Amino acid sequence: MAVILITGGARSGKSKRAEARTRAFPGRPVYVATAEALDAEMEERIATHRARRGTDWIEREVPLDLAQALVATDGDGARLVDCLTLWLSNLLHAERDWEREVTELAGALPRFKSPVVLVTNEVGLGIVPDNALARSFRDASGIMNQIIADVADEVEFVVAGLPMRLK
Repeated sequence: MAVILITGGARSGKSKRAEARTRAFPGRPVYVATAEALDAEMEERIATHRARRGTDWIEREVPLDLAQALVATDGDGARLVDCLTLWLSNLLHAERDWEREVTELAGALPRFKSPVVLVTNEVGLGIVPDNALARSFRDASGIMNQIIADVADEVEFVVAGLPMRLK
């Protein structure tokens, strides 16, 4: 079993890389989507991702209960979670205890039989945000990424479509 974390900036190619890594495992891949189509622009983004992947993926839409969804799909093909950053945003918006849920996810990942490829955004490379909410999200994202990277077998950073192995 493998846990692979793929991080990078917006439009860096991390989702495409994660899809390729997930397809490299045997079995039918499972796409665990954390995004919600709350507006037309997000509906278009989701449609673009679906079109690129094709129809051979099993899809699960899981905006909040990620650890439980991974438990439920364990034993199927490799799972691709896209993405942790949106999941974190969903948790914060729902006023759930994100630290507890991230810790729960990190504890579950090494126990799965089927591989898990996780996509996340690196949001801490830019300027310090000018408001408390944005700084809080940036900090939570950085903490989450560290916790998941710690339990991951592999970590890649994608820049301009090019992966760099970090772990």
